[in-house]
Amino acid sequence: MMETNVLIVEDDEEIGQLLSLIVTRAGMKVTRAYSGTEALLQVQTNSFDLVLLDLMLPGVSGESFISRVRKEIQIPIIVLSAKIHFEDKVVVLKMGADDYITKPFHQEEVLARMEVQLRKRANHRSERVALEWRKLKVMVEQRAVELDGQSLTLTNAEFDLLCLLMRKPNYAFSKREIYEAIWKGTYVGDDNTVSVHISNLRKKLANITNDDYIKTVWGVGFMLI
Repeated sequence: MMETNVLIVEDDEEIGQLLSLIVTRAGMKVTRAYSGTEALLQVQTNSFDLVLLDLMLPGVSGESFISRVRKEIQIPIIVLSAKIHFEDKVVVLKMGADDYITKPFHQEEVLARMEVQLRKRANHRSERVALEWRKLKVMVEQRAVELDGQSLTLTNAEFDLLCLLMRKPNYAFSKREIYEAIWKGTYVGDDNTVSVHISNLRKKLANITNDDYIKTVWGVGFMLI
């Protein structure tokens, strides 16, 4: 069985040691980084299964780390931060963080959220080729999409949205389910984020085919048909 490698990016020694203890007690390997700059070097030269990331770091900030890593690497990132405002969480999650835990934290919560992200990563790896539906094919690891043999260029959010729909075709996802699955935040009823991304995804599908793939279920949300 392959060892799980976790990168802990935290400049506070006491918190870093506590996180290291949580991770090692769970049987995982720990690598420490004390600045965003050092963390970037680590992910460029080593392979990790998950990152625990502080935001307020010397050198490169946690937000900049997320932005730069997301351009090249798909790895679960859990932010642990003293920033407690809702707006701070939303910004970081939309940038590409997979989860957000506020400090001070409970050890059991950190481990539980790590296990969730690691399970997701394992499930993605097990989807060797693809999710397929009618003439749509999604290569999950390569983050590539084909429709009727033609390549589709999608944003990260559009790709994740399509994957969600393709994992449960003919299931009517509510806007809340979609938002909380993709953006990991609390859904606000008048938020049009989901509708905008659905519209963009439909337009890209329509550039290749006249067939409908996404149905609006009025009063509920959307489903793949």
